[in-house]
Amino acid sequence: MEERHLAGPGTAEHVDRDRRGLIGIAAAAMAAAQLGSIADAHARSTSTKAAAADPARPGPGASFAAIHQIEAGVLNVGYAEAGPVDGPAVLLLHGWPYDIHSYGDVAPILAAAGYRIVIPYLRGHGSTRFLSEATMRNGQQSVVAADGIALMDALGIKTAIVAGYDWGARTADIMAALWPERCKALVSVSGYLIGSQAAGAEPLPPKAELQWWYQYYFATERGRAGYDKYRHDFARLIWQIASPDWHFDDATFARSAAALDNPDHVAIVIHNYRWRLGLAKGDPAFDALERRLATFPAITVPTITLEGDANGAPHPAPTSYAERFSGKYVHRTIKGGIGHNLPQEAPQAFAKAVIDADRL
Repeated sequence: MEERHLAGPGTAEHVDRDRRGLIGIAAAAMAAAQLGSIADAHARSTSTKAAAADPARPGPGASFAAIHQIEAGVLNVGYAEAGPVDGPAVLLLHGWPYDIHSYGDVAPILAAAGYRIVIPYLRGHGSTRFLSEATMRNGQQSVVAADGIALMDALGIKTAIVAGYDWGARTADIMAALWPERCKALVSVSGYLIGSQAAGAEPLPPKAELQWWYQYYFATERGRAGYDKYRHDFARLIWQIASPDWHFDDATFARSAAALDNPDHVAIVIHNYRWRLGLAKGDPAFDALERRLATFPAITVPTITLEGDANGAPHPAPTSYAERFSGKYVHRTIKGGIGHNLPQEAPQAFAKAVIDADRL
């Protein structure tokens, strides 16, 4: 695992190489000790401390024992939970086209360490539903982040460590940028993913544009119809491209693909990608938030960013976003053929990042 420590913009590059080497050795030793502690805690996950809200431990081919529902904002949100209800809260946010089971092996590690884990289905996924048929099926970036804050409010969570990948990482980034008082720390796969429609209008080099082929497919009505008709086949293809070295089995895929059968799923996904390109309008009620996000605000909360060494999905280079994090900051590259769905492919590394971010 490759790791870089930054205390803020412009500081890391001036640290003496020998001193960095000594720090790296010490950090590696500490990481090994912490991983050992996490593994021990994982083995004790049936302890009474975690029993209050801890579902059966998910693993390959398994599911969370219970999905809870709660009204939050414009949604009735489906979510899994684990760990003691009075523990420090951790909000784990999944990506597309995935679901809450990306955290099936992360949740018991964190629960055993004493954290309260909440893993919601994002709008358009799983058992999350709109309260009103009249509500716009909106997938723009600020709206999904507002869902996260609304869920925290509904659950009585004042502050939480927010963590995610893909759509979940963007959502966690936005929550930390716009509501830092609600976010104790941040873990973000692929770093700073906040965007804007103006940025989305800028052309990329052809090789980079090729990686976004599905975004252009979704811009057409043929693409919308095709995704609706073949959403499971489409998702499997994305999984394979985004994580070329992850050899998931049919049961693992089927468990998550079921979340894509949500009646609002296609509308949310299509709107998300069309909005990015400026081909669909957002909700005017969120214009002020989008204007703030278009300035690419710095994230001030303690942050650990992660990247898999075999991520086949479009993602920025870590050096391109380091200065967006103005607080305590660490970047880690997780090696061993780890792709886009990092928490499911490397659950111990992801869980360790959450615990370490809490201690930055």
